[in-house]
Amino acid sequence: MPRPTTTGLLLLLAIGLAAIPAAAKPQRIVSLNLCADALVLRLADRADVQSVTWLARNPDNSVVAAEAATVPVNHGLAEEVAALRPDLVVVGAFTARTTVALLRRLGLPILELDVPDTIDGIRAQTRRVAAALGQVERGEGMVAAMDARLAAIRPPASHPLAVVLRPNGFTAGRGSLVDEILARAGARNLAAEQGLENYGQIPLETVALAGVRLLILNQAENRDPSLGEALLDHPILAALPDLRLVRVPSRLWTCAGPEVADAAALIAAAARQAEGAGP
Repeated sequence: MPRPTTTGLLLLLAIGLAAIPAAAKPQRIVSLNLCADALVLRLADRADVQSVTWLARNPDNSVVAAEAATVPVNHGLAEEVAALRPDLVVVGAFTARTTVALLRRLGLPILELDVPDTIDGIRAQTRRVAAALGQVERGEGMVAAMDARLAAIRPPASHPLAVVLRPNGFTAGRGSLVDEILARAGARNLAAEQGLENYGQIPLETVALAGVRLLILNQAENRDPSLGEALLDHPILAALPDLRLVRVPSRLWTCAGPEVADAAALIAAAARQAEGAGP
């Protein structure tokens, strides 16, 4: 007997999905995006979450690794998602387009998230997801908690010059969420002052000559080194006596979510220490 094709399997699943009644509040939610995982797991009732991405269990990049440990995971395949008979699939702007297109063809409800580049955008997206999940009150609570953490930040008086260096020398300039995070932390952004828009690269010579006080790395303490970060061992950086390294775990700002408040607080604390004002 011949094995059914992928198209045949999807057709059978579509027939089954058509029999699922629409619900005012989704009760079979699947997430196909790491950043969506964080919102879904914190806003939805656990019983309503059918699956999140396998990335959600990685504590280096996920803020919900503990919550995801007991949730089934997926690898973004249309067949495995459709088999869960979801009544809402949350995807990101860069989620595999073939998968998203197939799920749309099946008539599945899709909530597609963009990538906020401002804190206002984070507020709006949190509320949008909360509304889609039927959890408006929880969404407001999450926004209020982020705003409280932002309000509690004590920026330094001197506003030290800072630069964020990611693997291969990439940094963030004007118009980026990182630039707003640095401003909230009370630090000046070298890349923005150099005229860089959004994201790009900055020469180490520029960093060395500008008098940067804070070199912010997108990594946690005690992380294994990588070739992409080899430039951070360059002698030109080691020769800067007043340079303070600040390590911000990727999970705090890989996604544009409420955790950026914690990233800003961490940078602000390092900035105060750099000016000798204490922790």
